[in-house]
Amino acid sequence: MEVRIGVQHVARELVVDTDASTEDVEKIVAEALEGGKALLTLTDRREKRVVVPTATIGYVEIGSNTKQTVGFAAVAE
Repeated sequence: MEVRIGVQHVARELVVDTDASTEDVEKIVAEALEGGKALLTLTDRREKRVVVPTATIGYVEIGSNTKQTVGFAAVAE
């Protein structure tokens, strides 16, 4: 699943591709923001950690579990 994090005063958003479920990501984000934690930590599919100070988070967009595919159609002549 793809999680996009908008950081204040930064033009680009952070994108984390994680194996966690939508509910798990939402719970982690809510606990970090509402629980007064200083950091939001997410782990991606390759076991790398992304750490963002909660005071700088502008938004968190939690994507679906569906994979987007790119296809190429054969053209018959």
